[in-house]
Amino acid sequence: MHAQTSGRPVAGDDVREQLAELRRHHPELHALADPRRVAAWEAATDNAPPRHDDFGADGEGSRGVEYVQAQTLNRRARETGIRKLLGFAGTDRRTPDGERPVLVDLLGGDGLVRKVCDDLGIGDFHILTCDASPHMVTTAWAAGVPALLQRAEQPLLRDRSVDAVLLAYGSHHVAPSDRQTVATEAHRMLRPGGAFVLHDFLVGSPVDVWFEEITDVYSATGHKFLHFTRDEIDGYLEKAGYDHREVVEIDDPYTAVGASPEEAELEIGRYLLNVYGLVKVFEGRTEAEAYRWVAETAKAVFRYPDTPGSLASCELRREATGGWRVTVPRRAVVGVGRISSAAGKAA
Repeated sequence: MHAQTSGRPVAGDDVREQLAELRRHHPELHALADPRRVAAWEAATDNAPPRHDDFGADGEGSRGVEYVQAQTLNRRARETGIRKLLGFAGTDRRTPDGERPVLVDLLGGDGLVRKVCDDLGIGDFHILTCDASPHMVTTAWAAGVPALLQRAEQPLLRDRSVDAVLLAYGSHHVAPSDRQTVATEAHRMLRPGGAFVLHDFLVGSPVDVWFEEITDVYSATGHKFLHFTRDEIDGYLEKAGYDHREVVEIDDPYTAVGASPEEAELEIGRYLLNVYGLVKVFEGRTEAEAYRWVAETAKAVFRYPDTPGSLASCELRREATGGWRVTVPRRAVVGVGRISSAAGKAA
């Protein structure tokens, strides 16, 4: 289990304050920070115009409030995929020194991966949640999750300091021109035996269609981001110099539960509406009608060819406890780059 912070307010735009909190409550995570990189980040930030934060809290043109609300109401909606990603990351092993491994969640948002691990009682490892959104970092700290403001392509951590790097649930927000840098920087941070896990969705997949035809149209932020191809991911891993690499597809569904079939479907509609910030769906609809529209639209969009062992379309089934569970299928693409355990021993 992971030690919790005090949940005190920490400014999401103040890296120094975050580092001070890490030093006080999580020295093992504070030790990851590279002072030279932190100083360079601060100098660059001081001289740069402010960036728009799609996941901010200012309402107009942001969806951070709705996103956090979705995760709060249904924290285990992505449980299946998160379990699989942790398996790729190898967080079930000890370091050569017998210490708990360290995982850096580069697009950690408000700390979803860590919260799911805590809910399930899994993960004898340290997690540092990172994000480029000050609102997400603030919200993570408020929930007792240690977090650090940084961009995925400009991490502030030391060379060979962590055992796993995760880039998931938003990798398409990284500009194509920066994606190679992320893979290379992850390689720099990894210790021998470490793994970089890149998760997203394939170009032309139902998830890509959902973002283009639903999220881009009905959210306040729009969604003009490019997803990945298999060859693209493999190319990043090869160029970054990983000793072993693979690109696979996994099932990464959304789930929601309710006391009745209707309630379960309304819950999945509410979750999807909030997590993607589909505020325009409310126009001309009641709240229940909006959730139902999103649920029905998801059923139409998230359809896959039949594959043994994988869900091809939305499923509604009775739970052993008497409730109902709805599952929306998603197939994600995952690239895994590993560094040999023998790498760098002579260095």
